[in-house]
Amino acid sequence: MSSHHVSSPILGKFLGARAARNLCFGVIMGCALALAPAQMRAQSLDFTPVIAVNDTVITQYEVDQRATFLGILNAPGDLQARAREVLVEERLQMAAAEAAGITITQDQLMIGIDEFAARANLDGQGLIDALENEGVAYETLRDFINAGLLWREILRSRFGARAQVSEAEIDRALALGSSGGGAQIRLAELILPIEGNDIDTLRAELLAIAEDVDGNLTAFADAARARSAAPTAVDGGALDWRPLSSLPQGLSAMLITLDVGDVTEPVPLGPGIGIFQMLGFEEAGYQFPTPSSYDYATILLSGPDAAARAAEIAAQNDRCDDLYGTLEGQFERISAPRAEVPADIAAELAKLDPNESSTALRRNNGADLLMVWLCNRTVELEDGAREEIRQALFSQRLETYASGYLEELRADAIIRDLD
Repeated sequence: MSSHHVSSPILGKFLGARAARNLCFGVIMGCALALAPAQMRAQSLDFTPVIAVNDTVITQYEVDQRATFLGILNAPGDLQARAREVLVEERLQMAAAEAAGITITQDQLMIGIDEFAARANLDGQGLIDALENEGVAYETLRDFINAGLLWREILRSRFGARAQVSEAEIDRALALGSSGGGAQIRLAELILPIEGNDIDTLRAELLAIAEDVDGNLTAFADAARARSAAPTAVDGGALDWRPLSSLPQGLSAMLITLDVGDVTEPVPLGPGIGIFQMLGFEEAGYQFPTPSSYDYATILLSGPDAAARAAEIAAQNDRCDDLYGTLEGQFERISAPRAEVPADIAAELAKLDPNESSTALRRNNGADLLMVWLCNRTVELEDGAREEIRQALFSQRLETYASGYLEELRADAIIRDLD
């Protein structure tokens, strides 16, 4: 259930988005030398137009050059197809910049080349020379950097104000992201309840919806508002950014293969079944600090109705402190350093926001259910950490806006294959 839409690699470089999945932006020389130079240089000077994007054309020479460049960066898959896709997106981005009156000066361009070259421990001229030795013309690098800089300026001018991050949002990110940092993910969900319904019928219904909305963020949001039983339905199913590691292993393994806009197969979710759409993925973002301590509560529930009782407790209590009024003497409240929290409980706490609960754990050989509530977590920050988090969240938001805006540009464009 995947459209395999190729995100512009410049987004990954300048906005910190999914670069490691799409391209090798590490040591360019190391990547390049792994490829056969003769193969890299085997290009024709074919200037035949192969794609029309509105009133501009892309030539076969440009495709060949970009495919060679992508190969040097260790991009996976069909390099010719990826080159065509990326060049189309860059044409759309440059047209949007022209319409907005945004331009890049020669000095800005050279700074951009230097910044990109620094990823390979080179200066700008060193990168230009290294690429030319592998058959990539300076103009190819120039166009790549120029398009990326223009796109960055477009996003900042259109969405910069909306993407600003508040202090409260930084606090929430710390609470949410402290499961270990690394990959962060943003999803939209569409959930249907199983109770009283045939699971096979629901699965077929969700498969049909997924086919209809795959690759279309707006269509998925509309479907979620109309059909989803989850509280997120009012927001088009959109969830907040969260660590990939906080999701169930089976679901995270499925999601990591998706591109923005792709939709999963139906996923069983206990009392419900749902589909998810990828809204954003940040693989090399800020490493959120590890919690130094946890404040949590546990409730041991026995009997065949333990799961139903846990659902009642969760519904009756919005906050951890509410348990004192509804379950006085029936729960244990614990504050402990992270190292002293049992491993299975710590793993569950890492998945939760404050005042959320988990019913995944069992005790007494599975006979009893251990309900775990996260009341709070304490994170010790180094100097400058909050600003790093602010910038990471700002970039994540721009990435989400970028994906939606690029889809709009594509939908409004006239794109034709000429070959």
